[in-house]
Amino acid sequence: MFRRPTRDHFFSAILLVTLAALLARAAEGPTVTFRKIFKSSYPEFVEIKVNQSGAGTTDIRQLSDDPSPQPLQIDPALAQKIFDLAAKLHNFDGIDLEMHRRIANLGQKTFTYQSGAETHSVTFNYTVDQSAQQLLDIFENLSREQTDLSDLQRTMRFDRLGVNDVLAQIEKDYDHNLLPDPKRFLPALDQLAGDDHYVNIARERARALASRIRTSSS
Repeated sequence: MFRRPTRDHFFSAILLVTLAALLARAAEGPTVTFRKIFKSSYPEFVEIKVNQSGAGTTDIRQLSDDPSPQPLQIDPALAQKIFDLAAKLHNFDGIDLEMHRRIANLGQKTFTYQSGAETHSVTFNYTVDQSAQQLLDIFENLSREQTDLSDLQRTMRFDRLGVNDVLAQIEKDYDHNLLPDPKRFLPALDQLAGDDHYVNIARERARALASRIRTSSS
């Protein structure tokens, strides 16, 4: 015989869903999230979230676009550096990073630390705190790195003649130490170097850059 769900059943279902979400968050462990909103720039929205193993998500887009977080995996050593810097900033608990002087709008940045039910955030436009600036540089450069990698993957699929120009930009960013985890490029670079559908200059450039990345990482 069919029984109509009762209020107790309804609240029990909510409790189970909430518990499952909390367990999933606990299994993920602590996370640090960087968010930047800068209207009329490109990109206008950046959000990067990582846990201590280096796993996370990245969402880089214009504000008018729908959210589209993509999987992210960075070197655990880089992730540990992020968490070490967050710890120096008391995991963003009760701190003020804003300079509090008249300055141009450089985009609203927010750091968030989350561990289970514990959440702390701090928002600022510009800071002179050295630890915060180091953390900001890492996330800003991860955003640049992700954009470079996405551009390379896109041109490899849809614009083979444009690949060499993208490689030149990646090479420039690498030379200026703006790629915090360049090993992420290796699978795409190796694929490009070994595929004769691409022009030789791009293949050679990809091969040389991959060699430099491997040498510097060894």
